[in-house]
Amino acid sequence: MNFKELLGAFSQGKSTAKSHMKNLIEMAAVDGNFDDSEYDLLKSIAKRNGISESQLKDIRKNPNHIIFEIPTDAKEKFYQLYDLVHMMSIDKTIHPEEMKLLHIFAIKFGYNRDRVKELVDTVESNIAHGQKHVETMKRVALLIA
Repeated sequence: MNFKELLGAFSQGKSTAKSHMKNLIEMAAVDGNFDDSEYDLLKSIAKRNGISESQLKDIRKNPNHIIFEIPTDAKEKFYQLYDLVHMMSIDKTIHPEEMKLLHIFAIKFGYNRDRVKELVDTVESNIAHGQKHVETMKRVALLIA
């Protein structure tokens, strides 16, 4: 991979990460209550994705500047879904609007519409039991194949 291709891959990864932050912000806000636990999780995920707190604040203030991007990598798609489920369930209350939004994201990511509920329930259960992305992905491999 030459320098130009490497730079392009980095650039795409950064824009996908910004899209993911926008999606997480939407998930946190859709129930009308963006609380501290959701913001702390958002900052943690942003840091993991190379997004600074000032960039995160800018995304939150100007969400229309961020284009929705679907990750092309299956692993990244699952990690983003996992993060969205985590954001939905971090406050221990799942609002119907959060569940609707999560289903929309899962279908846009290409997951089987008929298996989304089972997938989400499994991911949510794994999060509740302290399982991270990798362990959860192994557990749901048959659901996402």
